[in-house]
Amino acid sequence: MRPKPVFARWAVAAASGAIVIAAAVLTFGRQSTATPEVSRRESTAIVARRDFVRSVRLSGTVEAVESSTIATPRLSGPGTQSLVITRLVKGGAPVAKGDLIVEFDRQTQIAAALDRRAEVNDLDQQIRKREAAERAALAKDDTEIAVAENAVARAKLEVLKNEMLARVQAEKNQLALEQAGATVKQLKATYALKRKAAAADQQILAIRRARAENAMRQAEANADKMAVRASIDGMAVIRTVFRMGTPTEVQEGEEVRAGMPVVDIVNPAKMRIRARVNQADINDLKVGQPVRVGLDAYPNLFFDGRIAQISPIGLVSTLSPKVRIFVVLVDIHGTHPSLMPDLTAWCDVELGRIPGALVVPRDALRSDGDRVYVHVRRGSSYRDQPITVGMLGAHEAAVSGIEEGAVLSRNAGARDER
Repeated sequence: MRPKPVFARWAVAAASGAIVIAAAVLTFGRQSTATPEVSRRESTAIVARRDFVRSVRLSGTVEAVESSTIATPRLSGPGTQSLVITRLVKGGAPVAKGDLIVEFDRQTQIAAALDRRAEVNDLDQQIRKREAAERAALAKDDTEIAVAENAVARAKLEVLKNEMLARVQAEKNQLALEQAGATVKQLKATYALKRKAAAADQQILAIRRARAENAMRQAEANADKMAVRASIDGMAVIRTVFRMGTPTEVQEGEEVRAGMPVVDIVNPAKMRIRARVNQADINDLKVGQPVRVGLDAYPNLFFDGRIAQISPIGLVSTLSPKVRIFVVLVDIHGTHPSLMPDLTAWCDVELGRIPGALVVPRDALRSDGDRVYVHVRRGSSYRDQPITVGMLGAHEAAVSGIEEGAVLSRNAGARDER
């Protein structure tokens, strides 16, 4: 009679296991039926009535229509390959035409100008001294020629007496006359050569002085170039340079190389965006279309704009040689202190508008050949409803044939109930 309790225990254990299995199956069934409902609720959309705008978004960079770049002066001579900035305008400061923007250390140029000026003064003294010496030599030579000519005249008078003198004395008088004539001839010949030599010496000094004066004026002009002023009214934008791989703005006290851009003067009232457009969207764009402009760095700052120019020739894309990229220039209307060159920006170009349209997401649309329909919730299930698409946008569509407020399925894999 003892086996009965054993069978009773086995029966109780089997019953308990069945209850646990049944509870697990029930729980799994509830979870498996609840999951699609949650997923379906999270992937639905409601038909809304509002203005539908079809647009295309462009990306580009802000640039100035009217600008002037101030660079380090390019100077000739030693010690001019790099300059040190002594004064620099503040970035973002408004400037007027003629205002001092940047000034470089001019000590080298001033020293060179003073040296050249001293050289010019020294050459002036040499020229005056040479002219005085030439005047003295000219007077001496004139005197010597006059004396020699007087000697010729006296010798001629002595020759006239030869008929009354002895033959020996007559020959002496004749020789004296010939000697006096030769002296005059020699003095006149050397006189011209001396004058040419003196003129050549004076010309050499004059050339040396002209060169020294040109060098002095060039050094003075270089010193004046050390102060650079604005050529237009606008706003100062400090250029960014890379040092040790890190971008930094140019600052006072830094040494910059010749020809290096330092400051841009831009007119903030005339700014535009240079954008690149894919060949698939270029046919939708026209000159004069209104544009909504936003800056990536300032999400809450917006501007109105208008397409000003579209490039007629496309550029080869860097991604594929078969794709062409077109350049579009967008004029920005209005100004703001934060609107500066080299900022990345986006432009929404309005291609079409339907006021008071019924708007649905594009991923809620289904197609079967020429037929377009949506899954509309009817009670606890979804049913197909044909619709007519009026206009397609990048993410939404304007439709008709459906009521406002209807709930649509956005789940492409949802089961259709027809």
